[in-house]
Amino acid sequence: MKVLVTCPPMLGMIESFRPLFAAKGIELTAPKVVQTLSEAELIALVPQHDGWIIGDDPATRAVFTAGKVGQLKAAVKWGIGVDNVDFAACKDLGIPITNTPNMFGAEVADIAVGYVIALARETFEIDRAVRAGGWPKPRGISLAGKTVALIGYGDIGKNTAKRLLAADMKIIAYDPATAQSASALPAQFAQWPQRLAEADFIVTTCALTPSSHHMINAATLALAKPGVRVVNVGRGPVIDEQALIAALHSGQVYSVALDVFELEPLPAESPLRLHPRCVFGSHNASNTADAVQRTSAIAISKLFEYLGVL
Repeated sequence: MKVLVTCPPMLGMIESFRPLFAAKGIELTAPKVVQTLSEAELIALVPQHDGWIIGDDPATRAVFTAGKVGQLKAAVKWGIGVDNVDFAACKDLGIPITNTPNMFGAEVADIAVGYVIALARETFEIDRAVRAGGWPKPRGISLAGKTVALIGYGDIGKNTAKRLLAADMKIIAYDPATAQSASALPAQFAQWPQRLAEADFIVTTCALTPSSHHMINAATLALAKPGVRVVNVGRGPVIDEQALIAALHSGQVYSVALDVFELEPLPAESPLRLHPRCVFGSHNASNTADAVQRTSAIAISKLFEYLGVL
C-alpha cells in the first residue's frame, strides 16, 4: 500500500511521521513541493497511490478520476481550507474524503494580530531601514480604541477577535453563518459591507466561497475609511489584488499585510512587490511545529481508517 503526501507543512516534518506509515507496512511518497503540484503532476502521481494527504493542490475532478482508474481508495485534505478540493467529484466516484477542521484557529490568529501590530507601528519599515543603515522614527497608531472589520467569524475569526479585544480594539464581524448570541465574544455584527467606513483595519480570516470571492474590491474599498490598513490570512482571491493595488496608490489603503495571494507563490512581476507599505507572508500562518504535529496525526488517523489499516 502506498500513500502520497503533498502538503508542504507536513512534508517539512515528514521524517517524524514515517514510522507511523512503516508500522502499517505503507510506503510513503513525499515529493518536493513549494506550494502546490500542478494538475498534470497530480494526474501522473495520484493513481499510483492508495491514499493521498492533500495540501492546497488542485484536487480536481480530473485528478480524482485518474486516481479512481488507478489505485486511489481514499483522501484527506490536510487543514481546514477545502476550496481547492472537488468534494462532489469524490462523492460521484465513491472516494471517501474529509478534512481536518478547527485545527489552526490560534496559530493563524497569532499571525493576524502580528500583522495588525506590524501595520499599526510600521515595524516592517523600521526593519528595512535599519538594515540599510538608517534609523527611522515612523509615527504609528495605537491599537486601543481602533475598530477592526473582521471578515469571517469561524474558529480563526473568533480566536483573532479574542486577541484583538484584549488589546482594547473594537470588532465589527461579518459572517453570514454566525448569529450573534449571548455567549459570543463582545463583537458587533453587520452585513457586508455595512459600517465599513468605521474600520481602521480590515482583517480577513474567511474561507473562499463563491460569495467571498473578490468581496474586497474597488467598490467596497471605496466605502472604507481613507487610510485603512488591510490584513489577509484567509484566502488570496477574497481580495481583488488589482483593486487593492489601485487603492494603495491612491492612499485609500495605507498599508497591507498579505499571507495569501490570488496566485501563489506571488509572481515576480506583481506590482505589489514594488509598493513600500506591503508586508508579505508565504501562506504560512498555520505552520508551527505544534499545529503540524497535531493536524498531521489527525489526517493520518483519518486516512488509515478509510484504508482499513487502524
